[in-house]
Amino acid sequence: MVRTFLHGTLLSAALALAGPALAQEAALLSVDGPDGSRSYDLPALQALGEVQIRTSTVWTEGVHGFTGVPLARILADAGIATGPGSTGEVSATAINDYAISIPLAEIGPDVPLVAYLMDDREMSVRDKGPLWIVYPYDADRQYQTEVIYSRSIWQLNRLSTAPVP
Repeated sequence: MVRTFLHGTLLSAALALAGPALAQEAALLSVDGPDGSRSYDLPALQALGEVQIRTSTVWTEGVHGFTGVPLARILADAGIATGPGSTGEVSATAINDYAISIPLAEIGPDVPLVAYLMDDREMSVRDKGPLWIVYPYDADRQYQTEVIYSRSIWQLNRLSTAPVP
């Protein structure tokens, strides 16, 4: 009985110590590009510089605040050029393997946003998280099209580019 108690106590202590470290190191996003593969946990994404937008969406009620990192910053960190003159596409894939493509030339310096907070709270998988590509839909009619809505992938966990021939 003492042995079982000690074993249980040691196991609990080990899990308590490892738990937060494992949670902090959990990769939310992997990016495959010309420089290889990179993984980003929440602190790594935050280190790229947070941006906030307020907008309504066709999937939620009312206006919400979204906090995240511009997609262009994540791709630049992974060695992928975006903006006018860029060629190729980035494939964005969700947890359930749903995937969309976004032309690199159409990714601006601040839009779209890879959001990790909605209304200052982390998004659960049930609530379109942990990552969601969001545009400032209310800012301009150009962000209110079926093409833009189709690129607004939630439960995002992978980005990749194919080499341009």
